Amino acid sequence: MCIPGKTTSENPAEPSSRYRYLVLAMLALAYTFNFLDRQILGILKEPIKQELGLTDTQLGLMGGLAFAMLYSTVAVPVAWLADRASRTWIVTVALGLWSAFTMACGLATGFWSLFLARLGVGFGEAGGVAPSYSLVSDYFPPAQRARALAVYSFGIPVGSALGILFGGLIAASISWRVAFFVVGGAGVLLAPIFKLIVKDPVRGGLDGAMSIATDAAPRVAPSFAQVVATVLPKPAFWLLALGAASASVCGYGVAFWLPSFFIRSLGLTLVETSWFYSAINLLGGIAGMWLGGALADRFGKKNRAAYALTPAICFLVALPLFYAAMNTTSLVWAFLLFLLPTGLNVAWLGPVLGAIQHLAPASMRTITSSLFLLVNNLLGIAVGLWIFGYLSDLLAPRYGAESMRYALYCGAGFYLLASLLLWLASRRLAADWVEG
Repeated sequence: MCIPGKTTSENPAEPSSRYRYLVLAMLALAYTFNFLDRQILGILKEPIKQELGLTDTQLGLMGGLAFAMLYSTVAVPVAWLADRASRTWIVTVALGLWSAFTMACGLATGFWSLFLARLGVGFGEAGGVAPSYSLVSDYFPPAQRARALAVYSFGIPVGSALGILFGGLIAASISWRVAFFVVGGAGVLLAPIFKLIVKDPVRGGLDGAMSIATDAAPRVAPSFAQVVATVLPKPAFWLLALGAASASVCGYGVAFWLPSFFIRSLGLTLVETSWFYSAINLLGGIAGMWLGGALADRFGKKNRAAYALTPAICFLVALPLFYAAMNTTSLVWAFLLFLLPTGLNVAWLGPVLGAIQHLAPASMRTITSSLFLLVNNLLGIAVGLWIFGYLSDLLAPRYGAESMRYALYCGAGFYLLASLLLWLASRRLAADWVEG
């Protein structure tokens, strides 16, 4: 009989199936709060804009640059620490910090106070993702990693949907400030529960006996310079990172600004937008992530290129569907048409994250993930959220309330660039792949 937290007798490094899925659920739950706290500003920005007198450009800076500056840069030294210390402690402290700063957003009185609070949210979330990628990779064998990372990434659509739904409903019935207090407070309560349940597994324990560390022969973590020298010369790393970043410019930007499009161009209320867009995020996001992970694990066994080709094809299919969705006047058709590109646009997460885990040995995975996130988030979040707000303000004198529609049109071409870069990455993956 398997006991949660214990390992099987056949492989001392392998946890029981029941416990590994419990850990995956807890990691996905923490990631849900990560995105709930990150994305809630997207639905709250219209009432915030009215009360604090902000522009779309300022809102884009708060949602993107304020968050991404510390989120992207601090993640690298945190990942270095995570390769030497307890990853579960790091995720626990990070969860508590970003949740507390989310509560602080509810105390904002103007642009700079909200900007600084968002800076704190990014600082806290810097410790959440890269250590979690490493934990998932040490709880699941290589043949299951893309699917496991896709399930972990369910936190993105679930967290985004909950942030949009609860944020909008609370703001409409009470105030946007209370919405920040409620969602941030829930994360603070979750942090100690997470630490009690999730334990650090053996690093590299499922990648072969040579990766297993024992008390008699303690593992020596590689230096940051060693990781850089191993990963950065690989073309596949840069092509995957820049391809994902190009997709994220639109992915994060569209997710942040579509609620404004629904309110300004389709005439929905805040409550109607909350229900409408949260359902799109939840259903489309989960289906798309699972599809991407399942396809990559199935075809990647025979051909490593599948880990990059799968999302490249998804982006090409999503682009015309997105333009069709933007131009329908029917709410039913808008829902169905937005559902498909929303799913296809996040199908890259499982495959690309799975491939990134195999560009370096197990002992280097956390720092490798942080370097990937540095590129992806500095471009995707900081540029994506800002550029649509900037374009909306720039186009407002000509297009008025429809300026957000045309701003979103301009940015969707980044998906073409993402598809090209990922196709190029598919041609390099086999050569740069590390098995153990």
